[in-house]
Amino acid sequence: MATKIILKHPATGLMKDGYYGYSWTYLFFGWWVPLIRGELGVAALHLLFSCFTFGAWQVIVSFLYNKQFMTRMMIDKGFVLAGSPEANARARMRLGVAAPEAQVQLA
Repeated sequence: MATKIILKHPATGLMKDGYYGYSWTYLFFGWWVPLIRGELGVAALHLLFSCFTFGAWQVIVSFLYNKQFMTRMMIDKGFVLAGSPEANARARMRLGVAAPEAQVQLA
């Protein structure tokens, strides 16, 4: 079961819902999930893979999709976790993301 966490973009203040854990939504709806979340390229790629694997892709990716989505939001688009400190710590642990204060600053 996926757990909901709030994401916030520090520069714009835009807030989104993020999830971590198993994606039942992806299992049942497949490539429609990234399409509805606004990831058109990812949706097209997932549709292609689902067609070539006769749906096996959908079963496998349901274990991975939420983590991939959160990684794209946090690393590529700059969103940060905006839940309670305990919820953020749980999400970081499940996603394998370091806390901001623990990240190494490069010179």
